[in-house]
Formats: sequence, C-alpha cells, structure tokens
Amino acid sequence: MSASPVVPQRPSGSADGPSDRSVLLVDVVARLRAAGCVFAEDEAELITSAARTSAELAAMVARRVDGLPLEHVLGWAEFRGLRVQVDPGVFVPRRRTEFLVGQAAALVGPGAVVVDLCCGSGALGAALAAEVGRVELYAADIDPAAVRCARRNVADVGGSVYEGDLYEPLPGELRGRVGLLLANVPYVPSEEIGLLPPEARVHEARVALDGGADGLDVVRRVAAGASRWLAPGGHLLFEASERQAPAALEAVARCGLASRLVGDEELGATVVIGSRPAVG
Repeated sequence: MSASPVVPQRPSGSADGPSDRSVLLVDVVARLRAAGCVFAEDEAELITSAARTSAELAAMVARRVDGLPLEHVLGWAEFRGLRVQVDPGVFVPRRRTEFLVGQAAALVGPGAVVVDLCCGSGALGAALAAEVGRVELYAADIDPAAVRCARRNVADVGGSVYEGDLYEPLPGELRGRVGLLLANVPYVPSEEIGLLPPEARVHEARVALDGGADGLDVVRRVAAGASRWLAPGGHLLFEASERQAPAALEAVARCGLASRLVGDEELGATVVIGSRPAVG
C-alpha cells in the first residue's frame, strides 16, 4: 500500500455530529480504498470508532495505509465472538480457525485439561474456555511477543502461558492428563511464504507461518509427542491445507493415534483430529 498526503481529521469538539461523522468516514474510506483495502467501508467504521482523538485517527489510518494488518492497527481481533488482543508482530487469529475451536468444543466439557500449542495470541484457548466453561488451560509459544500477548488474553479464564518450543516448557505433571491438545501450527511451505499477503509475511513472525519444506515439519513434531501428553481418549486438533491433508493424516496415524479429517468449505478450513485410544 502506498501512503497518501491527505490526513483525515476528526472535527473539533466533544463529539461528532451525524453529518461530521459522515464526512469523516468518506475521507477515511477514500484513503483506505486508494491503498487497496478491499473492505474499506468496514475498516473505516472500525478505525474511526476506535480512535479517541484526531491525532490517533490520523496515526491509525496511516499505519493501515502503510500495510499494517487491521487487527494490529486496532489492537484486537474478533474471534468466535471474543475481542482478542493482538500486539504488533503477533499472529492474527484467522476466521477459518473458528471451525477448529467449534470441533474442539464438541469433544470436551468444563474442567477438561486443555493445552494450546503454538498459541500465538492465545485466541484458541480463550475462545474454547468461553464456550465450554472453565477449563484447566495451559498454552505455549516459542515467540516471546506472542507469550506476552497470550497471557493477557487467557488471564480471565485462569490460563497459564509458557515460553518455549512446543511441549518443552509445559509442566511435566501434564503428561498423560491432557484431554484436548490444540495446535495452531505453522503449515505454509517455506518456499510459499513469499506468496502470502504482505499483512502476513511482513508483519507476522515467520516462526508462526513457516512449516518447513512441505509445511508439515511442526505437525510431525506435535504428532510425535502427542501420545505421551494426551490422556486415554484425548484428542489432538490442528489445521492443514486440503492438499496436505493425506500426509497430515498419515503422520498422525504413524504416531499411534486414530485420525480423521473434518472441514468447512465456506470457511476454507481443513482440520485433522487425532485421538488416543481409550483404555478398556
């Protein structure tokens, strides 16, 4: 996106009148549309509603025009009915991932032990807890910025967030107790990172996107450790692309889990579910 020299200004006074607000929105929409924002009207509404002063509005519009993701401009993302805080550089939770949370919610109830690996902002764990009732939530991410952000998002549900690589930072006493393992793993093949929209490849941490040569390096590592952490009858859920689904299912099955695939065409979501056999 290229910047424009025109800076929208909020009219002076304690509040905008209806006509003033309409003029302001038109100005912001024009800037965003010129910068290539497909949903300029919706974005303008959100930005103008969030800005508290003329200076803040101008700064927010400028950041969006420069290509910063809307969620980073606002400081939050809507995810399954929640307003999740998203700091600059932190992976923005995708709308398609709401499908994964819905599938997870159908598998557990209140009091479940839940682990959210590659947690990013903590959106998945927070949304699941909000949906099924209080759970025993543990989350982990290798990115320090994501960990700081996730701690704020899961505070209200009593979740704990750890910094480190996959299972490594989790408390050892969780082994064999986890009823639900969510893993929002990176699964973009390394050579395809350059094809992602600038909002992702420039403004989100590469570690949250890059899944290795075929996109499944992290998936294989998560699957390899899942049986040691899942309780009997526990479940592992993660996303993959439709193209990767056969290899992802095979990776899960090789690790001793029963595997199945679910999807939502409208959201473009493909979710792999691995289940540890129940005892008895």
